[in-house]
Amino acid sequence: MVEGNGVWKSGKGKGRRYPKGRMLDDSALTEVVNLLSGQDLRRDMLIEYLHLIQDHFGGLSQPHIKALAEVLRLGEAEIFEVASFYAHFDVLGEDKLPPPLTLRVCESLSCEMAGASALFEELAVRHPEFRVVRAPCMGRCDVAPVVAVGHVHVGQADDSKVKLAVEAKIQLPDYESFEDYRAGGGYRTLEGLRQGDKTPDEVQEMVLQAGLRGMGGAGFPSGRKWSFVRAEAGPRLMAVNADEGEPGTFKDRYYLEREPHAMLEGMLIAAWAVNVEKIYIYLRDEYPEVRKVLKIELAQLVEQGVIEANFIELRRGAGSYICGEESAMIESIEGKRGMPRLRPPYVAQVGIFGRPTLVHNVETLHWVSKIARGGPEVFNSHVKNERVGLRSYSVSGRVRFPGVKLLPAGSTISDVIEASGGMLDGHVFKAYQPGGPSSGLLPAKLSDVPLDFDTLQEYGSFIGSGAVVVLSDKDSVKDAALNMLRFFADESCGQCTPCRVGCEKAVKVMEKQWDKPLLIDLCDAMAEASICGLGQAAPNPILTVLRYFPEEV
Repeated sequence: MVEGNGVWKSGKGKGRRYPKGRMLDDSALTEVVNLLSGQDLRRDMLIEYLHLIQDHFGGLSQPHIKALAEVLRLGEAEIFEVASFYAHFDVLGEDKLPPPLTLRVCESLSCEMAGASALFEELAVRHPEFRVVRAPCMGRCDVAPVVAVGHVHVGQADDSKVKLAVEAKIQLPDYESFEDYRAGGGYRTLEGLRQGDKTPDEVQEMVLQAGLRGMGGAGFPSGRKWSFVRAEAGPRLMAVNADEGEPGTFKDRYYLEREPHAMLEGMLIAAWAVNVEKIYIYLRDEYPEVRKVLKIELAQLVEQGVIEANFIELRRGAGSYICGEESAMIESIEGKRGMPRLRPPYVAQVGIFGRPTLVHNVETLHWVSKIARGGPEVFNSHVKNERVGLRSYSVSGRVRFPGVKLLPAGSTISDVIEASGGMLDGHVFKAYQPGGPSSGLLPAKLSDVPLDFDTLQEYGSFIGSGAVVVLSDKDSVKDAALNMLRFFADESCGQCTPCRVGCEKAVKVMEKQWDKPLLIDLCDAMAEASICGLGQAAPNPILTVLRYFPEEV
């Protein structure tokens, strides 16, 4: 008989200890070893290995987690804490089998406005054999409501489409291939720079003159970022942030599905200017079609001699909004939980594996290639309302033609709605989200404010990633704000108390009755004491509704 502390209770073996913890399953170990055969086993590839196991077996069983820990010489708890952090990993309980298929119904604001809740209930009733779950924004707000069936996205899903998608394959979009891009002059600029046509200082100055700023949401001048990284001693690294998880944002997907080489050449130009040793592309897991495109085209770059093998690594996210924050993304690239780092030091100084790291968003690099080829005027010749440059607005909600709208940076919400074909029939413009949930909600009366960097702060908002969701008189701003706070509560990494507890408490208060003094206290605590932008910006939906729509609360 064995006691709970792992000591033999009686008999000849009295006092003899046996190994504690979960025993290694030989068959699971063999399966993991075979699956990872040929791999150069590295700790930073942990998330990639977890994806391989889940893709092959349909989930992460405890025996496979134990086997992976054995292979990597890591603690089982270390594997588990990483796997359980990310929403797309299905960590299975003891003797639990993976579901035959998972249907993920997007519950972002745009999908909710388009009937996602009713769709969820319908799918749960009609498909009891499948697991039906609610999921955060999948970056396809232009075809809301959206369901992901396994790895296949079904826009405006109905039951018949779900049935057809069960056996479907990931379909490649109709995009500009390497041959097509090359035929139009692609990579000529990069080749010229490598041969000495311009110096890194000259290209950096072009980017500064163009007025290009980070299009991921922070808006930091791109040329200045280059100078900061260049000032640090090498070797330097680079990370491409393709994890656009801000609900309502889909512009990066739009460009990668159409002209991926514009971004890839811009990436290589920036890498040349900063003299980086290696590049990591961190792509959100919700974009399997883009992942397939990039794998094909990166292989083409190697085959055509544009880059050396292993110069670029494509890393796959696993469903975590916080990994859009640059330091959390770097933690994930290193194979860890995506927990934001305290700053300073900044990632330009201490980034991936402790090395100076240049981090850029997809759209930013898209414009770097065009500016390097055509000069600063490609970008800065567009002027409206005294604002210089261009912006890609991801537009969804109550407009006739949702999608990515490329407009001058000084455009207003009226311009955006007009470019989207106007409001839907029977809908009157009421409010809008200018830059994702982090930006809150603004009223229709603020329709003449340029949607650009530094123009919305006085109204308690900001442009962020340019994720515009248009609401009408048929929508409740209270419900919209609650949708946003539920998202933040779900996506908080839990590292700091103000964000972890504050978001959850705010949701409970908003679900019952908006206690204004309590909500304001919570907002103050989150904004002042949270480690990163999630907790700092999470109060904005509450504060803007209280400020502009007091009659509704």
